[in-house]
Amino acid sequence: TVLVAALAGVVALAGMGARAEVRLPAVFSEHMVLQQGVAAPVWGWATPGEAVTVELGGQTVKATAGAEGRWRCRLGPLAAGGPLVLTVAGANRIEIQDVHVGEVWFCGGQSNMEFPLERANNAAAEIAAAKDPRIRMFTARNVVAAEPREEVDGRWVVCSPETAGKFSALGYLFGREICGVRNVPVGLVHASAGWTPAEAWTPREALLGHPDLRYIAERWDAVAAAYPEAKARYEKAMAEWQAASDKAKAEGREAPPQPSGPADPQFIHRASGLYNGSVHPLIPYGVRGVIWYQGETNDSRGYQYRKLFPALINGWRAAWGREDLPFLFVQVANVLPPDPTPVDSEWAELRESQALALALPHTGMAVTIDIGEEKDVHPKNKQEAARRLALVARATVYGEDVPCSGPVYKAMRVEDDAVHLAFDHVHGGLVAGGDAALSGFAIAGADRRFVYAEARVVGDEVVVRNAAVTAPVAVRYAWANNPAGCNLYNRAGLPAVPFRTDDWPAKTQDSTALFIDQH
Repeated sequence: TVLVAALAGVVALAGMGARAEVRLPAVFSEHMVLQQGVAAPVWGWATPGEAVTVELGGQTVKATAGAEGRWRCRLGPLAAGGPLVLTVAGANRIEIQDVHVGEVWFCGGQSNMEFPLERANNAAAEIAAAKDPRIRMFTARNVVAAEPREEVDGRWVVCSPETAGKFSALGYLFGREICGVRNVPVGLVHASAGWTPAEAWTPREALLGHPDLRYIAERWDAVAAAYPEAKARYEKAMAEWQAASDKAKAEGREAPPQPSGPADPQFIHRASGLYNGSVHPLIPYGVRGVIWYQGETNDSRGYQYRKLFPALINGWRAAWGREDLPFLFVQVANVLPPDPTPVDSEWAELRESQALALALPHTGMAVTIDIGEEKDVHPKNKQEAARRLALVARATVYGEDVPCSGPVYKAMRVEDDAVHLAFDHVHGGLVAGGDAALSGFAIAGADRRFVYAEARVVGDEVVVRNAAVTAPVAVRYAWANNPAGCNLYNRAGLPAVPFRTDDWPAKTQDSTALFIDQH
């Protein structure tokens, strides 16, 4: 009997040791911000079957860990405020201090979202003024993963002059605008990586579900499958090259060319890789919506982006289980030397594809065609980009009566040798910015040869003509990598969306090669 009792005690102790402590994802941590007015999800891990109790602000909810040890519950709609303490208890107890409730936005994209405040215009003054502790940012560490991950590294950081310099400039400045007009805490959940294409951030199911995009996922599957053998061949080739190089050096000869390495499945361009590693672990954290700044790395496939970008948006919405998830984005800015004559433009086609995404409900776009930089794909004027993006949020998400868009091309008609263009979102009238002559318009006849044209505002229309084009059929505006002098605005001070009236074949229409196929 004593032996049986002793053995029973050992088994009990072993069972206690095997129990997993209740734990939470990194995004549930000190200084966090929860979304107000919604049933905010809270989740984590525990021993399968373990009861978990979550408490916040007088609310108590319970959950039970499933067979795989994951549990999830939802707090009832929360009122803005703080600080609060979030308590999660099972076999152990976790207390998270300094929790606030307000507006939460997910900030995603590539280098223009990653771009830190310390590099933006007036950085020193902006950092010195960053004294609002109601603004907090969680930055996820970038991870490329073959399969969706459950966790990501990161921590919430409170805005201060000591911390704000490292914040995403666009994310922080957007959050500051929202905090100012809504007068509530603002949380910014940030995941971005420079030089990344949209497919790296798109769920695999969204790529495979589109007949024109599934090849991207399949191409990367092939890279991953071939990598072990390709790596072994490369290492052998490198050893042979090193020996030949050493011999050539000893003999005073030029070394042979070094072998190229194989495509690496951990490369940041991997289809769905960054979504799996840095976004999926944060879903379904309660957010008001998404702000997005990306596209530059897809410029060579600008026409394809009209399919790829909606696939990304719809893929994120499906993952969050929210068809109405607001998705607001920045249209890529002007860059590279100005084009002296009208040309087909990869960047213009990418911008067009971005604008076409506005056909999806609950989307919005901030235009930055007038605040880019010739020699830098990263405009430093993130203040104006953030202000315009915040206007979109205020109008389309928060229902404020504020102008949020510049003129948007609506229709055209030809009278004699002139094209008359009509616009939506004129907001008090069309104007030429800077009191200069209207510019940035090109006109073409049936020969499809565009030339820059004279343009003037007549009422709520723009009339475009060039004496050399006596029978015009099409007009383009700001249709270039860096359109010289495009200056059509409305009286709200917002720039017109670049456009073309034709649907002639695009420069990138048949471009489908991925970076790994081009190099």
